[in-house]
Parts: sequence; C-alpha cells; structure tokens
Amino acid sequence: MALFFGFLDVLYVPLLLVNAIAILNEERFLARIGWSASQTAQQTYNGYDQVAEESIKARLINLIAAVRTLLRIPLIGLNVFVIIYELLLGS
Repeated sequence: MALFFGFLDVLYVPLLLVNAIAILNEERFLARIGWSASQTAQQTYNGYDQVAEESIKARLINLIAAVRTLLRIPLIGLNVFVIIYELLLGS
C-alpha cells in the first residue's frame, strides 16, 4: 500500500472530471434536469433585442458544450496515453 501519490496520479483527477463532462448526453441527461443549451438560449433573451447577463447556470451549460466540442480529440489522445502508461509502467 503506497502512502504517496505519483505525479501522474494527481493529474488523473482533472482528466477524469473532464471525461465525465465530455460524456454527458444533452438529450438523455442534461435536458431532463433542465440544463440543455436550447432551454438556456430561450431564457437569456429578454425581449428587447438584447441578451441579458448570463447566469451561472448558463455559463456552466456553455462550458459543458465547449468541453464536449473542443476537447473531444485531445481527450482521446490523453486517454490513450494514460492507458498505455498504466499498461507499461503502472503498478
């Protein structure tokens, strides 16, 4: 039983969190709890040809959409690297 964590073990936490965000399905999960991008777009328009300030919820929804769009390919590469590292050098 190791008492100390390695450097890559500390980096696994953000990688797993970003993986969890990336696999959220908008139709199955996010829309069910009211976090779909289409619902947020309807709520931010205030009727005067201006967009109201975005709420924290709207910003989180935009962050989830950005992670799902922009980090898909880098996440595949990082996951492959971590799998190969664990297979070759892991404990």
